[in-house]
Amino acid sequence: MFRYFPTNYVWDLSINLAIEMGAKMGEIEEMCAPLREAASQPDAAGSQAFRATWVRMADKLCELAAEDEARGRLISAGDKYGRAATYYLTAERLQAHGSEGRMALYQRFLEVFAKGTALAGENCERVEIPYGDTHLSALYIRAEGVAGRAPVLVQLNGLDSTKEMKYRVGLPRWLAQRGVSSLVVDQPGTGEALRLHDLTAVYNSEVWAAKVVDWLETRDDIDPSRIGCEGVSLGGYYCPRAVAFEPRFACGVVWGANHDWRDVQKKRLQKEGSFPVPHYWSHVQWVWGAKDLEDFMRIAENVHLDGVVERIKVPFLVTHGSKDSQIPLHWAERTYEQLVNSPKRELKIFTEREGGVQHSSFDNSANAGAYIADWVAETLGGRVSI
Repeated sequence: MFRYFPTNYVWDLSINLAIEMGAKMGEIEEMCAPLREAASQPDAAGSQAFRATWVRMADKLCELAAEDEARGRLISAGDKYGRAATYYLTAERLQAHGSEGRMALYQRFLEVFAKGTALAGENCERVEIPYGDTHLSALYIRAEGVAGRAPVLVQLNGLDSTKEMKYRVGLPRWLAQRGVSSLVVDQPGTGEALRLHDLTAVYNSEVWAAKVVDWLETRDDIDPSRIGCEGVSLGGYYCPRAVAFEPRFACGVVWGANHDWRDVQKKRLQKEGSFPVPHYWSHVQWVWGAKDLEDFMRIAENVHLDGVVERIKVPFLVTHGSKDSQIPLHWAERTYEQLVNSPKRELKIFTEREGGVQHSSFDNSANAGAYIADWVAETLGGRVSI
């Protein structure tokens, strides 16, 4: 794990995630150098200082991109807008729920991300999936070199990630190279669903996962018999739950297991384990629609996989970083042990040798992501060589 602020795990987590999304070290240095003192300040003051420098860099990149546009250099412009969007999102993610300007910053991020992918000609389409009287937003990335219907992997966020973060880290691109499409979803409790539509998280993820599968089955470029599901971080709970109760999924993968999130919350109350975001308790109450901490802890009692993963009857891959400081390794082992009815179960622990030892491999996603992409391609009938 790259440590710029050795006493501030949450900030370093954000920096590592930004690097995985394509941030440049020179720009990181320019953004972070003024923040050394602020890194030790309380959440509110520190988060505002972090936002100021990261937004300033994003604004500068947008100005440079506009200059490229004026000269007709649209690919270069798209690349700069894409990086600016990463910096806007990194700043937004660290702000407290309800903090002044957070929603405007998120809207700015969405606008710049869309402009960047369009100008750069990226294989990335924003789609909307009907859900009740509203919709779930997602990014659809098409398989490369496939004639006819392709397999697809539905990809789920964790507690505080968004579909754009998962797209930028790279799994959809790695899968596309292997002949597998991707649908990266802002499910309830995350991204647009939470911020724009007030859709809070629910423990029974199969409710919204079924609507995603319904939508995929309407497409003539998707093979409905080859729909897989993957979840990162808290998605390591949502995904197994969805696969267990939605029989149309053909396989499942967790990138960072999360077998008993209720226990993780109890440990965090006792100051055990690292927090993923500042203002943590306010954040989780917002995500789950809880009125207070007591209500949140009541809701969290349902967020576990005991008695759930035994229902899974399709291939399943459990991955975990050997030095995960958020979710202990033994929860990955528990998920694997209980996959007794999966015809093809595998537990892959990422070690120092291949990298990706931290939570959901945010410290080095390339080798871990390639392993997952290969497993998915082999399981769903993609390819692992040209």
